[in-house]
Amino acid sequence: MKKNIVAPSLLSANFATLYNDLKMIEIAGAEWVHIDVMDGHFVPNITVGPSFVKSLRKVTKLFFDVHLMITNPEKYWLEFQKAGADLITFHSEISADKKKLIKNIKSTGIKAGVSIVPSTHISEIIKFLPYVDLALVMTVEPGFSGQFFMDEMVLKIKDLRKIIDENNYSCIIEVDGGINQKTYSVCVNAGADALVSGSYIFSSENPKIAIKSLFI
Repeated sequence: MKKNIVAPSLLSANFATLYNDLKMIEIAGAEWVHIDVMDGHFVPNITVGPSFVKSLRKVTKLFFDVHLMITNPEKYWLEFQKAGADLITFHSEISADKKKLIKNIKSTGIKAGVSIVPSTHISEIIKFLPYVDLALVMTVEPGFSGQFFMDEMVLKIKDLRKIIDENNYSCIIEVDGGINQKTYSVCVNAGADALVSGSYIFSSENPKIAIKSLFI
């Protein structure tokens, strides 16, 4: 079986010791790090901006999985690309021209992803699957870490996996929300390729072991 991707979410990390956390992520075997960008409008929280990403880029070669939970990603994505993002994911619920946004992001040489919140059906992103590199299924309501995994989202993962495989699309499936030692295997068995985990990793007594426990 192909090894899944683990992307520790910095939303749950200690911002005072981020350098140490990044090195720990690398040592634990994770090649990705998930960076949540929130604007206080699309979701009820405010986090980080391009300058934060730029600062991190100087001290690590980890793959930067940047998740834009913002209302107008078409206005700001380029700043995150310039700051060092390797993948930029935006939400299908925005009003911008999503196909154009995907094209613009990929034209810079980085990867593009599209995400859906729990209340959004996968039918909203099926038409983008041939063009994106990643489809992100939120398994909690976006905005805050530490929420419980929504079991009913597993069907979305299974349905997306079937569509992607039947059409031989190259995009991968990422799952974000409530991922821990119990829920990760459910997601991978349903067809997920990448797992985002925050509080489970950074609230554990040994984050390094927590990361390793999420690999199949």
